[in-house]
Amino acid sequence: MSRLSRLMPAVLAATLLAPSIRAQTADDLAKEAANPIANLISFPLQNNTDFGLGDFDRARNVLNVQPVIPFGGGRVITRTILPFVRIPDVSAESGTVSSGLADINISAFYVPKQGALMWGIGPVIEVPTGGSERGSEKWSVGPSLVVLSQEGPWTLGVLANNVFSIAGEDTRSDVNRGLLQYFIVRQLGQGWYVNSAPIITVNWEAEQDGWIVPFGAGVGKLVFLGKLPVNTQVGAYYNAVKPDFGPDWQLRVQVQTLFPRPG
Repeated sequence: MSRLSRLMPAVLAATLLAPSIRAQTADDLAKEAANPIANLISFPLQNNTDFGLGDFDRARNVLNVQPVIPFGGGRVITRTILPFVRIPDVSAESGTVSSGLADINISAFYVPKQGALMWGIGPVIEVPTGGSERGSEKWSVGPSLVVLSQEGPWTLGVLANNVFSIAGEDTRSDVNRGLLQYFIVRQLGQGWYVNSAPIITVNWEAEQDGWIVPFGAGVGKLVFLGKLPVNTQVGAYYNAVKPDFGPDWQLRVQVQTLFPRPG
């Protein structure tokens, strides 16, 4: 959480520089924020803390800095994830193995004209910026797809991708890893909402115990700092399926600054 606090001054500075925006209610913006391929610039800071690692129940922390930037009038949506991790020494009650930037993940979705069913498709690239302790040391690419529907107060959708290593350190294991995130959001009014957005992952290269399957939910609220909308949420997810050494559950906290199109 210390990295999150260090990044907050940049968010507050953006508040002072933000242009005037069209009149949108908290409910409008909360619904737009629930759409991962909306034509909307946003700057999410998502902190994930995994609890129950190893025999000493250690905690691992991952702060994802993940700006979302649309191009071409919203026909192309890019999302870059810069994960800052702290990896504990699971063989002891205290101590850290490594901390810093892990492998960067870059997605770009082509989004056609939207109807009742919205979708986007494109490539995902994983850049080996984490080194030997925090990353795979492999360049990986693959397809990514998102499909969703927004009817009334509900948002229902799914995001999926799979990356395969194509180059990198020969002594490291090949990468073949999948991700599926379904998301369910129910708007409650006045910017409040409840959601469930577990991230299911699979390591196809693992001989056994390659899956992590969580279940959980959260609550959030869209607030305004002056004219700047900020989407805040907190959630908890229990890992019903996991490797023996995997975490038991995860606490997720997100602060997402939105930059709506000028009106």
